[in-house]
Parts: sequence; structure tokens; C-alpha cells
Amino acid sequence: MTCAAAWSPPSSALGRRPGRGRRSSCSSVRPRAAAEEQSGGVGGVGEEAPRLVLLDSLDAAGVATAHARSAREGFAAQVGRLTGVNAETSIAISRGADLARAALCVAAEDDSLVSHSSVPLPVDAFIARLDDLSTGFCAGGNFPPHRAPPDVFFDYLDRYLYVHKGFRRTNGVSDVRALYLHSALTSRSGSALMLALIYSEIIKTVRIYGLLDFDAEIFFPTDLNGLPRGYDKQKSKSGDEPHIITSKSLLVEILKTLKTTFWPFQSNQSRSLFLNAAAANNYGPGTLGGNQTRSLSLSAAIEMAAAKAAQHRLMRGVWTNVRFGDMRRALAACERLILLQHDPHDLRDYAALLYHCGYYEECLHYLSSYQTAVAGDSTSNWLGILEEDAVNTLRARVTLILAEDGWSNRRPAASYWTKNSEPW
Repeated sequence: MTCAAAWSPPSSALGRRPGRGRRSSCSSVRPRAAAEEQSGGVGGVGEEAPRLVLLDSLDAAGVATAHARSAREGFAAQVGRLTGVNAETSIAISRGADLARAALCVAAEDDSLVSHSSVPLPVDAFIARLDDLSTGFCAGGNFPPHRAPPDVFFDYLDRYLYVHKGFRRTNGVSDVRALYLHSALTSRSGSALMLALIYSEIIKTVRIYGLLDFDAEIFFPTDLNGLPRGYDKQKSKSGDEPHIITSKSLLVEILKTLKTTFWPFQSNQSRSLFLNAAAANNYGPGTLGGNQTRSLSLSAAIEMAAAKAAQHRLMRGVWTNVRFGDMRRALAACERLILLQHDPHDLRDYAALLYHCGYYEECLHYLSSYQTAVAGDSTSNWLGILEEDAVNTLRARVTLILAEDGWSNRRPAASYWTKNSEPW
């Protein structure tokens, strides 16, 4: 197996990869429902088009959402291209969705939600930067010599990306910018997911130009310091499968990481996000599903107070430590995960956030959808039992709230985003 001869693309081709057209915005392609394209979607999720609350609620609060909506439509358009087959193909293969554009649309929406900028994130400019980076490997002295074996090819690619261009891995916990593709391209520092996406784009470009004559695969690191690296797929071993990331799983992991990072309730890292949100319903000693009792520790109480103070500052345009969460970006991540139809637990987690925002009707809808999707499943795991008890408790509580006379006339509308009460 050899890689093709080194080739220098014409100047008109630099910065533009064949097959990737330039678009004026994220939403220039009309989005298609993921349920129409995916086979084997999450049961019960795609049967009905549920209302996604975030952008409508911000509109009601007088917050401009045009750029966020455009970015969301762009993301949905790429999700619509994830068919049942290409969703499970490796990111090293160029099929279906444009993963880079999808990741940039995620970044564009989150940027619009928190920046208050009147100018959208320039998605096409970052696509051009990524294309320049990819074609740069094919030009000059960066490409391996003619008939070089796969190991040499990947040595050249690793040297180009991690040495010559200086890309490095950063922990998203220490710097949230590492979770977004545009920041990774700008600072040349990103999470393992962003580096794997960039690595895959270079391989796709080499393949599209006809310079790759062997099957390439990307080894995704599961440790805290490793870098994504390529290898010859024919030399794969049985233990390599957990290190291969597919198109859909890449998007899922990006969004799950964002959801975890911005989840507003993080008082207990040993429990699930949902249980933390369910426990926060009580704001003090109380029950957590059935007879499971929980008392807030001093540290949890302090963290909850800090989170309320952070929310107080956010409402006044003063940005705060991401450690205390961000309801907007947590909701956005949940809604995009629902569009991907990956896991019914996303419906449950989204419902928990809707409860805290006061959208009880929508909360009940998503709790019902979740329970329908997992009907017949059973768990003996103690954490799973706690979660199911918490779901039942939350559903009972929401049902009682909605049973109050005249509740439909007192919809929260924009109240969550506009309340100006003191944080204490």
C-alpha cells in the first residue's frame, strides 16, 4: 500500500475543497427532518414534531434570535443528511453530513446566545480557513514523497498538524473555547473531538484530490492527553473499535460535552445531570423519588447560591464562570441532541431543564415521550432506579401544577429570562 505522488493544487483550488460549495449562511440549505432520513431512530422521538422552547422563549423576552435560528436551521440541515448508513461510517470517510459545517453551526448558535452581537459568527470564513489548512497539507513540502507507505504518510500528516501548524489538545473544563471548532481553528488549541474533526477534514481532502490509495482510519484517544492519529485500516486490531468515532457519534459527543459543561446543576459530580436537576427542585432537604431522601450538604448549598448569583449577573450582561452553568447553552445542547434522535434520555434531561424554566406543559410532554420510548426497559442499576423514581416524582409534581385552575392563563412566557429578583 502506498500513498499517491505528492501534488500541488492550482492556486485557484487552494482554500477550496472539491465538492464543498460555499454558502452565504448556515441556513441556505433548507433543513429536512432527521426522522425522514434516519433509519432506526430513537423510538417515540420522531413520531411527532415537539416544540423546542428555547428560541421562542427568548423571542418572547425580547431577545434577538435571528442569528441563532439561522444557525439552528443550518445544523438541522446537516442532521437531515445523516442517513442510517452514513451516520455510522467513520469520520475519515466523506459521506452525508458536512460535519465541519454542523460543528460551526453549533458554535454560531451558542455564540449568538451569549454574545449579544449583531453580527453572526462567520461560518463560511471558518470553512475557508479549514479548507486552506487541508489543502496546505497537499501543497509545498508538507506532503510525503511518492510511493511512501501509510506509516510515513501519517507521520507527515501528524508533523504538519501538530508540529508545523502547532495544534495542541486542551481540556474543555479549563477552557470552554476548546469545545468549539472556530476557536480551535483560531487558537490552534482544541478538545480531542475538535482535533479529530480537523484531522478527518484533512484526510477527506487528500482522498477527494485522489492522493490516497489506501483505507485510512483515525484512532480517537480515550485518555486525557492523547492526540487523534491516523493509521492504515487494514492493520486494524480487534481492540481498535472503541477508538473509531462515526459521523453521528462525533456530533453526539460534541453536544453531550456541551450539555455537561453548561448544565446549571452540578452540585454532585458522582450523580447524573438529571438527578442533580431533580434534587434542585427542592432547594433544601427533601425527597428524591420515592423514599430516597437527600439532604443538601453545605458545599451543595454554597454552590447553589453561587449558581444563582451567576444567573443574576448573566441577566445583567455580566459574564461569569462557566463552572456555574449556562441555562441557554444547556437547553440548546439538549434541543440539538433531540434533533439527532440518539438517546431517549435526552428527552428526560430536557424536561428537567424545562421544569426549572417554568414550562410545565412542555416538560410533561417530554417526560411522557421519554417514558413511552423506554417502556419495557428495566434496570437493576441503583442509579437507574433513582433516576426512574425521580422521573415519576417530577411527572407527578408537574401534573399537580397543571391541574391548578387557570394555569394555562398564567404561562411563564418570558419570565425566566426577564426576572430581575435578587439572587439570594
